[in-house]
Formats: sequence, C-alpha cells, structure tokens
Amino acid sequence: MNAYRAKPLNFPWPAVVYGAAALTALIFNRFFPLAVANGNGLLAWLTGCALIFAAISIDLWAVKTLLDRHTAILPTRCATCLVTCGPFRFTRNPIYLGYTLLMIGIGLITANPWLFIAAIAAVGLTTVFVVRNEERHLLSRFGFEFERYCRRTARWI
Repeated sequence: MNAYRAKPLNFPWPAVVYGAAALTALIFNRFFPLAVANGNGLLAWLTGCALIFAAISIDLWAVKTLLDRHTAILPTRCATCLVTCGPFRFTRNPIYLGYTLLMIGIGLITANPWLFIAAIAAVGLTTVFVVRNEERHLLSRFGFEFERYCRRTARWI
C-alpha cells in the first residue's frame, strides 16, 4: 500500500488517550488528593461550564464541517479532502482541542487538579502518537496544499 492510500491510524488512539488520562486523574484524585483553594467556587464552576460548552460546540462544529465536506471523521479513515474552513481555520486539531477543554472544564467544576495535569499529558501524547501520524497522512495525500495550510494555521491554538 502506498502512502497515498495509507490510513493515518490503525486504532482510534485519541479516545483511548483522553479516556485513560481522565480515568488516571480520577484515580489519582481518589488516592492522592491535592489541596485546592476554593475561594472562588462559583467562578470556577461558571468557568468550567463555559469551557465545557465551548468544547462541545467546537467538537460539534468540527464534526459538522467534516460531514459537510464528505471526508473522514474517524482517525482510522483516509481523508478524502483537506478541510481548512470552519474551526479548522483556527486550529488544525479542533476535535482534540475540544477534548482538552472538556477535561479542563470538568477539572474546574469538580475541583480536581489532576485533570489539568492529565489534560497536559493527553495533549503531549496525542501530539506525539496521533497528530504527527495524521499530519504525515495529510502531507502524503495533499502535499503542498497541506504544507501551506500548516504554515498559516496553528497545530493547537
């Protein structure tokens, strides 16, 4: 199979990475709780709700944009076109950004600082094991057009 037909991933790693990170944060919070100053509980809760709303909105917008362009949503499928509109104008990975904002929002609502640490770890692992493979796939499929897109659009934010 040539690079043009190669899938970016053989397994849906993003869901596993973010799910494992969240589960690890919950377990760590149970057995190794970190002290959190709760001076602005309402502010943290409202900010967490806003982040969760933003995360869900970004994810839904990204999925709708991919569906409208008739290209793959799942990271185990080949891309049929390079999507550079919708949330993809601002970030090359809006769905993963949404997952990250969701974890941070839940961390604020539950006052679980381990979720912040887990979100940072998930971003790092996703970049190394998922995003780079997806970028190689898109580069092999779309060449210079993808390179130009990378130069003008940030990987995350």
